[in-house]
Amino acid sequence: MNLFKRLLLCFILVTLNAFSQKDQKSSFQIVPLGVKGGIDEKNLSAYLLAPVHTNDYICLDAGTINAGIEKAIENKIFKVTTAEVLRKYIKGYFISHAHLDHVSGLIINSPADSSKTVYATEKCMEMMENHYFNDQTWANFGDKGPGTPLKKYHFATLKTNLETPITNTQMTVKAFPLSHVNPFESTAFLIKNGDSYVLYLGDTGPDAVEKSDNLKNLWTTVAPLIKNKQLKGIFIEVSFPNEQPDQFLFGHLTPNYLMKELHVLEELAGKGSLKDFNIIITHLKPPAKNITKLKEQIKNQNNLGVKIIYPEQGKRFEL
Repeated sequence: MNLFKRLLLCFILVTLNAFSQKDQKSSFQIVPLGVKGGIDEKNLSAYLLAPVHTNDYICLDAGTINAGIEKAIENKIFKVTTAEVLRKYIKGYFISHAHLDHVSGLIINSPADSSKTVYATEKCMEMMENHYFNDQTWANFGDKGPGTPLKKYHFATLKTNLETPITNTQMTVKAFPLSHVNPFESTAFLIKNGDSYVLYLGDTGPDAVEKSDNLKNLWTTVAPLIKNKQLKGIFIEVSFPNEQPDQFLFGHLTPNYLMKELHVLEELAGKGSLKDFNIIITHLKPPAKNITKLKEQIKNQNNLGVKIIYPEQGKRFEL
């Protein structure tokens, strides 16, 4: 009987471990095409994201496209041509705001691209239509706006806080407003795949500096997903080291402000809820010495025990 109980206990433990491992399985794969802010035009904000085991990628911001795809091919992430990744793998673009370091790759590669959807909130879409795809700065590859629309891209305007299916994928998206030098807006995208989520933030300043409650509102929305262990990670920018004065942040975060915002999130999600939680740091601005200093400051100030991830161009990872 004792032997039977031991065997039964072993079976239960193995089963629980199997279920635990199943719960921890990755839901998303990410291939960064560009990871920096600032002056490096070959490595600007753009992140391919897809459900694992698929090639149904969306591109979160589009500062660098071609050079990032080539880097991923060099790293043997993709075994097809650059053109095939661009035309077949990327199902759509999500533009957080219309600054050039977030849209230049989309614009430059549009003549070689295939038909697909570009998603953005109303103000961002208006800026792209009026200032970029306007038949003057660049040909209008969209299906609305000035000049003669060539109708290659469908311009889909996202309403905030409304879940929207993402065309040609199994994912959905919700958009949330961010403040990026108030009153200029940026966007956060909450991507859903099955019961799992990823949150991507475009450029944002801290609520205290921006005199905004956009981040507090966003944290309130996603806190239940952290409690339920459905949120796989948060992509969030940190552009400058702590020495950068508030008046020269220009709608960006420092390590100090990152940790302050994450403490607000933890208060909403519950004490200890962010331990080992994935925080993916984006938009680090050169020079290199600033990036080194910034990383050291984040390491020293990480009293929540979050897992800090620094994505690298062309190197795949999972969440």
